[in-house]
Amino acid sequence: MYRFVGRRGAVGAAVAVLAVGVSTSAAALAGAGGSGPGECPDVRAKVERLEGRITPNACAFMQRQIAFGEMPTGTPPAPGDLTHPRVRAYLDIFDEDASLWEAGGDAQHGRSTIGTSITGSLRLVPDLRYRGTDVVADGSTMMFGQWNEVTLKGRTVAYPQIARNLLADDGKTLQARRYYDRHVLFRDTVPTAPQGLFDGVADVDAGAAPAGGGRRAERFRADEIPARLAMWNGEDAAGLVDRLGNAHLSGPGLDAPLRTAAGKRAYLERLFAAADVRFKAGQVAFGRTTTYVEWHGTATTAKGGTVRFGIVERFGPGGEWELYFDTLPLIADQDTIKALFRELATP
Repeated sequence: MYRFVGRRGAVGAAVAVLAVGVSTSAAALAGAGGSGPGECPDVRAKVERLEGRITPNACAFMQRQIAFGEMPTGTPPAPGDLTHPRVRAYLDIFDEDASLWEAGGDAQHGRSTIGTSITGSLRLVPDLRYRGTDVVADGSTMMFGQWNEVTLKGRTVAYPQIARNLLADDGKTLQARRYYDRHVLFRDTVPTAPQGLFDGVADVDAGAAPAGGGRRAERFRADEIPARLAMWNGEDAAGLVDRLGNAHLSGPGLDAPLRTAAGKRAYLERLFAAADVRFKAGQVAFGRTTTYVEWHGTATTAKGGTVRFGIVERFGPGGEWELYFDTLPLIADQDTIKALFRELATP
């Protein structure tokens, strides 16, 4: 179960439907990057937290993103029907030449391909809806945290997602990547679902001292990106944990945040045992209290070979350290994943 206890409360099972340079700003380099209450007020009223430089194109993007999340599907679209009202609302988010990378696949190019894909998602889960959570805009980079809910096989299920976007002047998305975990889509609905990657990982000694000896980590800085990238590619679990002091770690497969150094190292070591990651630095968005950092590249696994793979880290104001990524290609090959989706779509 994917939970963010303490920030959004305990939540139910997750479901998924559906080498870039580093983006920084002068405000980010200075450790600032706030936004005023008068910037894009209609969006601010509909998200939990909005930070960063809220330019007109960022505001336009968020308005479109929220409009799609709130819009009812009505009658689901026919396969490939790009004239369906909700499909049109989705395509309004994207530039004509946009690309979209979803968890577990190759990038989709062009509005026709992207639109055809969303018709399949809306047929599987026509009641897909979401609200904005932690959102940070930094120049043309937008990190849109959202909390998605659907009904699947009679169950109400929910999952967190980071919609990472690079924006054009008019706020249309030029390049998008979506970070979420698909495994829990099947965990409670498909009997043949594989065991979760992080099953059994927890803070063994609940009374143990928190990681970092109670030390609160300093805010992440842009000049740390090369060193942290080296830690990810070098599978340096201890280094990744130590930098963040007593921050508590949330991520796919966890029932509760990990607070001890041993628990957090065990989580990352389980990940590195399943995947040989080769990342490049992606986009970074610095807000007043919240920072998002993207790592994107490939993962080589025993199950699925080499696949496109990425992770987004979120460093929050209350000592949160959150990871967003898809565990499914790390525990199942593509033929197995296709079979799981076929079984999921069977009434």
